[in-house]
Amino acid sequence: MRIIDCSYEQHAGAILGILNEAIVSSTALYDYMPQPLESMVPWFETKRVGGFPVLGAVNDDGALLGFATYGTFRARPAYKYSVEHSVYVAKEQRGKGFGFSLMQRLVARAIEQQKHVLVGGIDLSNRASVALHEKLGFSHAGTIRHAGFKFGRWLDLAFYELLLDTPDAPVDG
Repeated sequence: MRIIDCSYEQHAGAILGILNEAIVSSTALYDYMPQPLESMVPWFETKRVGGFPVLGAVNDDGALLGFATYGTFRARPAYKYSVEHSVYVAKEQRGKGFGFSLMQRLVARAIEQQKHVLVGGIDLSNRASVALHEKLGFSHAGTIRHAGFKFGRWLDLAFYELLLDTPDAPVDG
C-alpha cells in the first residue's frame, strides 16, 4: 500500500464508489441517495481551489483502497486555521490499518499547510471511527443529539478535534 495525491481523472469514480457504498449502507454519511459521477467535478474543484489535499491509499495495481481529505470547516475568515476532515475506506478493505495510515498523512499535510485544528464529525454509533480518532489523539469536543435521521432512527453527531502546534505565526484577517 502507498499513499498518493488523488486526481479527478484517475480516482473520481473509485472515490464516488466508496462514498456511495457508505451512503446506502451506513451512517458514516448523513445522505440518503447515491451521487452521480458529475457530482465529483465540483467536489474536486472545491478541493483544488482551497488547496485541500485528497489523499488515497492504493495497492500495487493502483486500485483505491480508501481516501482522506479535508476542507473548509466554516466559511468565516477567522476559521481559516480549522478544517473538517473525512476518511473513508472501501468496505472490503476496512480493519487493515488504511484509515489510520491515511489520517496520519492527512495530519502531516495539515501541519505542512499550517492548520491548527482538524475537526471530524462522526456518527456516535460508528465505534470504529471513534476508536480510530481516539487512537490518533483526537478528543471528543461535543455531541449534537438527534442531529440527523436515517434508517428510521435519530443519529447523534459527535465532534472530535485534534489541536496542532501550528501555525507558526497566526494572523488576523
